[in-house]
Amino acid sequence: MLIPKNKQKEVPPCDKCESSVNSIFCVLNKLELSALSESKSHISYKKGQIIFYEGNYPHGLYCMYSGKVKIHKLGHDGKEQILRLAKKGNVIGYRALLSEDNYHASATAIEDSLICFFPKATYQNQIIANPSLSIQIIKLLSSDLKNAEQKAVNMVQKQVRERIAETILMLKEFFGLEPDNLTINTVLTRESIGNIAGTTTETAIRVLSEFHKSKVVNLIGKKIKILNNKELVKIANLSD
Repeated sequence: MLIPKNKQKEVPPCDKCESSVNSIFCVLNKLELSALSESKSHISYKKGQIIFYEGNYPHGLYCMYSGKVKIHKLGHDGKEQILRLAKKGNVIGYRALLSEDNYHASATAIEDSLICFFPKATYQNQIIANPSLSIQIIKLLSSDLKNAEQKAVNMVQKQVRERIAETILMLKEFFGLEPDNLTINTVLTRESIGNIAGTTTETAIRVLSEFHKSKVVNLIGKKIKILNNKELVKIANLSD
């Protein structure tokens, strides 16, 4: 939803934005970042609002200024599968722009988010003009491919208990922890956790309850506090 400018929260220009340090635009100098800002707009999304729909054609690049987003796709059975998550500094919708194809998945805000939008021509011109930016995008695509391949292997080789433990650790790594240094700094429904792990909501609830009873985690509403990280790593069958 595009918010009228007089009602929008202010977003700084790219050369003064702290989010650019953690984005693909970190390789641009101040002059290039300033030029990037000239064409950008910013859009506020409420929790649950769609940023773009699977099947639609992309017209630009989205860069997260604040908030959190899920990239998700519906399977043949109508069940949602969360492919990846996005947070402050991340870009979304870049692969469809590169391939000049329709979006292969949808993006939805999982909390109130403020997102910058760069027109397609601006994004493409920056790639052409700056080889370092192209390398950043290649690295991002490679990372996405690696994660997708690992997830496919996990779906075949790991039991659901292992996958949910690994999902919790992934959320901790991706979103970080709250000031208590134990609670994951995001709120996700049991359905979303199941979708990430590739299992049903009911199974996710059951396994999380088991983790709670065995004092591996503490469930506080939709928040997850990790009480025994070492045991969680062991359950996930990962190297600590």
